[in-house]
Amino acid sequence: MGCGNCGSGGCGTQPAGCKNNGNCGTSGCNKMDVFDWLTGMERTVSGETEYVEVRFKNTRKEIFKNSEHLSLIVGEAVAVEATTGHDVGMVSLTGELVKFQMKKAGLSVKSRDIKKIYRKATDEDLEVYRAARDQEQTTMIKARRIVRDLGLVMKISDVEYQGDNTKASFYYLADERIDFRELIKVLADTFRLRIDMRQIGARQEAGRIGGIGSCGRELCCSTWLTDFRSVSTTAARYQQLSINPMKLAGQCGKLKCCLNYELDSYMDAIKDFPDHRKRLKTKKGVAFHQKSDIFKGMMWYSYEDNMSEFIPLEVDRVREVIAINESGKLADDLALMSYKEEVKEVELKFDNVVGQEDLTRFDQPKRSKNKRRKGGGKGRPGGQQVKAGGNPQGGQANAGSAQGGHGKGRPNRRNKGKPKGSDS
Repeated sequence: MGCGNCGSGGCGTQPAGCKNNGNCGTSGCNKMDVFDWLTGMERTVSGETEYVEVRFKNTRKEIFKNSEHLSLIVGEAVAVEATTGHDVGMVSLTGELVKFQMKKAGLSVKSRDIKKIYRKATDEDLEVYRAARDQEQTTMIKARRIVRDLGLVMKISDVEYQGDNTKASFYYLADERIDFRELIKVLADTFRLRIDMRQIGARQEAGRIGGIGSCGRELCCSTWLTDFRSVSTTAARYQQLSINPMKLAGQCGKLKCCLNYELDSYMDAIKDFPDHRKRLKTKKGVAFHQKSDIFKGMMWYSYEDNMSEFIPLEVDRVREVIAINESGKLADDLALMSYKEEVKEVELKFDNVVGQEDLTRFDQPKRSKNKRRKGGGKGRPGGQQVKAGGNPQGGQANAGSAQGGHGKGRPNRRNKGKPKGSDS
């Protein structure tokens, strides 16, 4: 579902997705969304709406002071204080949880950097805001053409208009320092607006655009991650991952941020492992480390003359070999000390309960369904043979009639007597 303050559309007060106005389980566009786990609890502290979190386009969120003590709920559009003029955003969080967000962002209650909320957005404010939002796409395309004409090595990633349509912020990417003084003059003359240039990185750009990662979930940088720490290939080596740029790179082209999530656990577990740089000297030859598994407590080694054969060893066995080498002796062949996992053969039992799995079930001929002929027939149930000149209703039955016919010695149901020619 897309709210009105992100790139997925909307009008600013109502989302553009399931039409549930932000009250469904997804709670909006999910960009930097915060679940209010205090909802429904009894408030013990007064002034719960003193500070409010407001969301703007994409991942931009700020804390504002509700100095007018307005009754605000999540999803309402408000007009807030800006550097020049005012801006329009959507309330994304209220109550006590806002103070936790302020503590996380390092904002103090006494800080003068916190701006104020002017009022709830009126129809005139929303009309100007929608008109400004409609111009963002065309403005970005024109700005990219101007950058190309000026020969600047930079990329205009996104354009965000202020709510009062008096200022536009241009988000750009550049590897080197850019002198965009001439660019600002051209942009100001072209669009007749105040121009604000903001440089962002590749990770911030991916967070603003959004998308689905290789794990099948939305990108962390667009849903909750705000602290972009440096990621190196050392994190992949600690976790015994193959150094494959195609698999380790995210949509931003950089190394995935999730490589750092479990790095601390791996580093703590590896402390109990022996040094993998030490080579094991045995009577068969010198073996070197190939990989480790911190969950199983296993290490794999290979001989120099046979690198394709991986010999699994427990951590304690590796320590024993290292101790033997430090004493100046050679250890036995590692294959004799290798860990052999006991595989229990389980006999699979199969019960044919329904009988549908029988291969010969189609070989059985189908039973023909006997149909009565008009006037009866030989060998048919209930069939009667009528002699020439006889009465069909009370006719005589052949003594050799088939099953169901009136055979010898059987009374005629209609006449309730013995048939002719029957022996007494």
